[in-house]
Amino acid sequence: MKSFLFMLPAVGLAITTYAQQKVSEIPLPAGYTRITVEKNTFGEWLQNCTLKPDKTVYLYNGAPKRNQQAQYAVLDVPVGKRDLQQCADAVIRLRAEYLYKSNRTETIVFKATDGTKMDFSGWLKGDRFVLQQGKLLRKRMAAPGQGRALFEKYLETVFTYAGTISLSRELKQVRNPQNIQPGDVFIQGGSPGHAVIVIDVAQHRSGKKMFLLAQSYMPAQDIHILKNPASHSPWYDAAFGGKLITPEWIFNAGSLMQW
Repeated sequence: MKSFLFMLPAVGLAITTYAQQKVSEIPLPAGYTRITVEKNTFGEWLQNCTLKPDKTVYLYNGAPKRNQQAQYAVLDVPVGKRDLQQCADAVIRLRAEYLYKSNRTETIVFKATDGTKMDFSGWLKGDRFVLQQGKLLRKRMAAPGQGRALFEKYLETVFTYAGTISLSRELKQVRNPQNIQPGDVFIQGGSPGHAVIVIDVAQHRSGKKMFLLAQSYMPAQDIHILKNPASHSPWYDAAFGGKLITPEWIFNAGSLMQW
């Protein structure tokens, strides 16, 4: 993935603190109410994600991101210590965190770009994935185990071998953006490619909808809620027409997908 849109010069890093402590506390557009999602779903989990107390986006190595004008707020989610958790990886991270914290570890499964299934259940049993002659192979080569450290190592492997191409193949298209739900993903598979995730949706009494987006980018960085370049609000109109313009990527119509 390559940065090419709306790259702004480095700005000062004066820390701005927020009263909002989680996604569901972000103020709504006038006349809108937050949609109700089913209990214990991915959408509800996203709405309840906590926010960091300041909005500075840091890279995986602790350095501040050059462009500090794209984000409204920053999710309190691990980024790791390696340059791995980029765009599609951030979507995978959020989905995996939800399943892990919901004690549904048997459903944590993602595919590599070559189609190899990388399941967390197998990882806990000792399966590892090795690249040999351009093909990813599964081998039982570690002792069985449990715990957060194994989860993080599993995700590092997924981030290494999965991306926008593989993730786009796993998702299903949402044909009408007015049906948008928290957890849906705008994705363009490719090299470069990009993905952003819908983390909240609000609806007007007229039926119109607006939504919040979150992303990581290159290099690996904190997952952050995006501002809308057209309004500097974090809310995007579901009636965006032929193109969805975000601070660092433009998505064409037809890019909205769901799990």
